[in-house]
Amino acid sequence: MAPESIVVLGIGNVLWADEGFGVRAVEALNAGWVCPPQVELVDGGTQGLALLPLVESAQRLIVFDAVDFGLAPGALDVRVGDAVPTCLTARRMSLHQMGFADVLACAQLKGHYPREIVLIGVQPVELDDYGGSLRPPVKAQLAPAVQQACCWLARWGAEPRARADGATAAEPLHAASLALASYEDQRPSPQSANRYGDTRFWQPAPHRSEND
Repeated sequence: MAPESIVVLGIGNVLWADEGFGVRAVEALNAGWVCPPQVELVDGGTQGLALLPLVESAQRLIVFDAVDFGLAPGALDVRVGDAVPTCLTARRMSLHQMGFADVLACAQLKGHYPREIVLIGVQPVELDDYGGSLRPPVKAQLAPAVQQACCWLARWGAEPRARADGATAAEPLHAASLALASYEDQRPSPQSANRYGDTRFWQPAPHRSEND
């Protein structure tokens, strides 16, 4: 019998501080652990309904996300089964959560809903910071969130193994410039950003002199 398909999905927008927690968590899992072949790790970003085929293909699904649980900022929480779509719609923080709640509803309507679904979420500290990264209390929850995912994968018979020192680097889930370390290192200074904007995401027009 073929192993059951498992998807580990990180959703959110890395451009808005703690909104990027889900993407950063699946990135950390991919960087530190080797999963069995039946496990697919996905940076779902803010793709919304485009994720429907992926969800329909999963027999078991783990979702990383920043969620307003109504808890203390930086708190990690895990929800299972019917509690997952409920908490995504009860306290929506962004459009991507409405989109993913719609994805789950559509999958259920079509009769292709995962047998088990787990949400590993963190209560955000800061969202309103374009180009910002995770705040320290949220960043500190990346390792515990990944450990939670590893425990669930082991429970489902798909235990990951830690990447040994010097092992082949993980295939990145997104562009190298979006990796957490690069993203943080390349943020412009407030002075530069106030003058030119965040040039990681767009390039200002070249300066022209009066003689051009």
